[in-house]
Amino acid sequence: MSDADWRADGALLLISTYEMGHQPLSLALPLAHLQRAGFAPRAVDASLSEVRDSDLQGAKFVAFALPMHTATRLAVPLAERLRRVNPAAHINAFGLYAWLNRDFLLDGIVDSVIAGEVEAPLVALADAVARGDSADRVAGVSTAHRHVPPALSRLDHPLPVRGALPALCNYAHFRSSNGLVPAAYVEATRGCLHRCTHCPITPVYGGRFVAVPRELVLADIEAQIAAGARHVTFGDPDFLNGPTHARRLIESLHNAHPDLTWDATIKIEHILEHAPLFAEFAARGCAFIISAVESFSDVVLTHLDKGHTAADIARAVAILQEAGIVLRPTFLPFTPWATLDDFCTLLDRVEALGLAAQVDPVQYSIRLLVPPHSALLDQPDAEAWFGPLDAAALTHRWSHPDPRMDALQREVAALAEAAAAHDEAILTTFHRIRATADRAAGRAPTAFATPVEWVPEIVPGLTESWFC
Repeated sequence: MSDADWRADGALLLISTYEMGHQPLSLALPLAHLQRAGFAPRAVDASLSEVRDSDLQGAKFVAFALPMHTATRLAVPLAERLRRVNPAAHINAFGLYAWLNRDFLLDGIVDSVIAGEVEAPLVALADAVARGDSADRVAGVSTAHRHVPPALSRLDHPLPVRGALPALCNYAHFRSSNGLVPAAYVEATRGCLHRCTHCPITPVYGGRFVAVPRELVLADIEAQIAAGARHVTFGDPDFLNGPTHARRLIESLHNAHPDLTWDATIKIEHILEHAPLFAEFAARGCAFIISAVESFSDVVLTHLDKGHTAADIARAVAILQEAGIVLRPTFLPFTPWATLDDFCTLLDRVEALGLAAQVDPVQYSIRLLVPPHSALLDQPDAEAWFGPLDAAALTHRWSHPDPRMDALQREVAALAEAAAAHDEAILTTFHRIRATADRAAGRAPTAFATPVEWVPEIVPGLTESWFC
């Protein structure tokens, strides 16, 4: 097969199955690297477009972006279908969950796996396969015969290629009292300084992060503004891993686009550490902050190695409230260490801190996932909590010591799903969930200070609620 055949349009195919409702940067950046290397890859966002057999049959090299659990679950049957209709194609999986699930994926589902700073190994792999060389010899690429560490070298990135992807109007919008506007998505850093035990980043980056050059991030934002964006989501695992980098980026962005709003994800401990920054951020367009609060139980927070305590949460909320920035917390209510009292306390604290209208109900239903190679499995008492790996489900099985908690999780998940399907008022769902928790605990119904009939102002946020 000639080199020209490999560099023809459609010979390389990149597929995203789910990326939290935003235009997939996990495709836009590899597209740019592959184009720079002389390939003409195609991209399909399977969350929006049907992947046709003709797309799969014409490809010689197919790479799946697997940044999260849901994306991986959706990609597996698609990869198996690809294997049936095009057995000669080389199938690659790249991203955090490709690495965590490498043993399962490399057992006949894909031919190679890449994690970390994936773009350079992906280009090298495409070159090698095009030449007929073995993937086993490519730096940063794991195969069934050879597992290598994630690639973490800093890369020289070109501008992401977004024109090959569906338009921004098809993705998550920013919602505020001014209506809905398309939201751009960028990352100013990759990886993370921290090692939260439940986080998929920890086994891959091991407490390291890589800053994306400010000029590149700004250029990517400009391209998305030209495509209609009026809000920017910074999707970094933690926007303040590099506080100077973040501050300079926001200063430049605000100077160029003073009316642009933005949001970012920031740890509770960084909100406390950099408290003076938030008044500046608010003045420069910060509409809301996502923070992985996870729990108000210090026992749970210790197991997760979150770096904050229950008392820290209230201080962080006060800092953001004083600055005029909305906090959109995420939670992990159902872990082996959380109790029924912990769940009730979480609801109490959410209301007491004025957060009830700022929490998407699905956050009350989240149950701990323990993927293979998770840092949770390195804890000395891991065997006491987690059962054997269910490789096809991409997680270790576990049951709560208190059966009421597993039953409650199922009920809360059903309430959150029904609320989303019927566009139920957020406080109505909150009260339903609390009543369910009270019944599970055998308690009298809780009297809330905020009546269910009260209609809050529109809380700034994204139309896609699956933040994590």
